[in-house]
Amino acid sequence: MREGYPWHAWLLLVRPDRVAQSLERVAAAGLVPVTPNLWQIELGVLSMWHRVLFRSETVGNAKVAPVRPGWRARLLKLRPLRFGPLLWERAVAPLDFSGLTSSPERITSHLLGAHHDGSQFAYDLELLGLYPGGLERALELARAVTQGTSKRGEWLRDLVVYQGYHERLEAALLAALSGDLGLTPNEARDPDIAFGAYLRWCAAQPRTPGETLSAWQRGELALWRRTGEQVS
Repeated sequence: MREGYPWHAWLLLVRPDRVAQSLERVAAAGLVPVTPNLWQIELGVLSMWHRVLFRSETVGNAKVAPVRPGWRARLLKLRPLRFGPLLWERAVAPLDFSGLTSSPERITSHLLGAHHDGSQFAYDLELLGLYPGGLERALELARAVTQGTSKRGEWLRDLVVYQGYHERLEAALLAALSGDLGLTPNEARDPDIAFGAYLRWCAAQPRTPGETLSAWQRGELALWRRTGEQVS
């Protein structure tokens, strides 16, 4: 046990101390009726791993938007080639599957550089809303891209691959500042899309390793979510 956290928390959460601080912000904001504990977030991370490995089509692709013209965007449409530039831009944090370890600056870099399809902005917008001024700063940077004042704007447009991305992001940030995440009722209950739904899913899981083992022995443990699965 290191700094009061068990070994599995360091393995799955990387920085459980930061996750604990983020959960304190969640509780203070009253984001969900019951704030999950660290073990429940660990189970949520395992569920996220399963999503990336077995439902990877739900991450980083666009269902409708066309690819931007130009060789860079066409090349970066191949996700294995996109991964290195995303790491360089700090637009992805491969070991932070919940987002609860990331700083507001890292979340903003993720929004600016990593493609989010449809309403998938909502998860990160809810996270960013926990930090005073976080949404406003992200809006300022998104506008720098859409208005052509960012020196890195064309690169960021190519990095997200699909046309119209930063315009959608700007609109989503504006709406989020007025309290509108742009989610349908079903999307608001989808842990893949809504941070609040993810937290509620985690809070519904067993609270301790012992309870988790008992649930598994009874055949009641269901960590592998399906696409479109909803929580109450």
